Amino acid sequence: MKKTVLAITSILAGASLFSTTAQASCGEISISEMNWSSGQVVTSVSKFLLEQGYGCSVQVVPTSTVPSVTSVAETGKPDIVTELWLNSLPLYKELEAQGKVITAANVLSDGGQDSWWIPKYLADKHPELKTLEGVLANPELVGGRFHNYPDGWGSRIKNDNLIKAFDFQGHKMAVFNHGSGETLAASIAAAYNAQEPWFGSYWAPTSVLGKYEMVAVDMGEYDDKAHSCITSKDCANPQKTSLPATTVITAVTTDLAKREPEILELMKNITFSNAEMGQLLAWQEANKASSEETAVHFITTQQDTWTGWINDDARKKLSALWQ
Repeated sequence: MKKTVLAITSILAGASLFSTTAQASCGEISISEMNWSSGQVVTSVSKFLLEQGYGCSVQVVPTSTVPSVTSVAETGKPDIVTELWLNSLPLYKELEAQGKVITAANVLSDGGQDSWWIPKYLADKHPELKTLEGVLANPELVGGRFHNYPDGWGSRIKNDNLIKAFDFQGHKMAVFNHGSGETLAASIAAAYNAQEPWFGSYWAPTSVLGKYEMVAVDMGEYDDKAHSCITSKDCANPQKTSLPATTVITAVTTDLAKREPEILELMKNITFSNAEMGQLLAWQEANKASSEETAVHFITTQQDTWTGWINDDARKKLSALWQ
């Protein structure tokens, strides 16, 4: 652990030398930093490449989903909004229609995934559990229990409605409502360590699913009308539906795109699969690392990925990292 931290510190020191010698070519750029781990890692990776590869002066703006889009609407800043989850965000669609923002990329290529899961070792042993129909027909194989989100979480409302729609009670599937995200995560870890059954709700990308290989249970077809109903506590007659992935993007202002087309091209290329991001978050947690240190870990271990994102000039500047 100590060697890892020292190596990262050394690389960060070297990175600062790049920034003092790089010729500024793109001026000042502001970029959002969301208040969750994956969003912070995306911003830190982007900042590193913008500064060290493109000579930008980058201002990081701590924010979250709605405030970041509201700020763009009112002030035109920040120039770049990373990891923007588009579910229930009509304001972004309005800005896009008005020509004020451009969707550069699906930064999480799989989308944000809120699903019901079983451990891979359980799916391998009992393939029938890969579908919800199979799980409900064999509740004893998953321990007869569904691990639910804590009260107060938005997705808890969906789960509670779907539990009724799929008639868990009639299938003798008990529901355990966790008191916190920490106990929910701990239940996955405990099941994995003991190789025991587990069935419940979680989301990706996260450090937990980066560390423990889980299989999303096929919940059947998606029904838009049914999904609209289950998002409300007042859904009187919840019906069966799967949970769709949420589109997660990086947006840039039209002003920046016109001013710095090379930066738009870069941001179009920065994408992570949920598995890739989950592995980064698992490394971050295991090493108690900051988002900046996690970005350096990515830069120094995933050269085949990010060198394909940048232009020739940036690649030349950063070539010292792998020589």
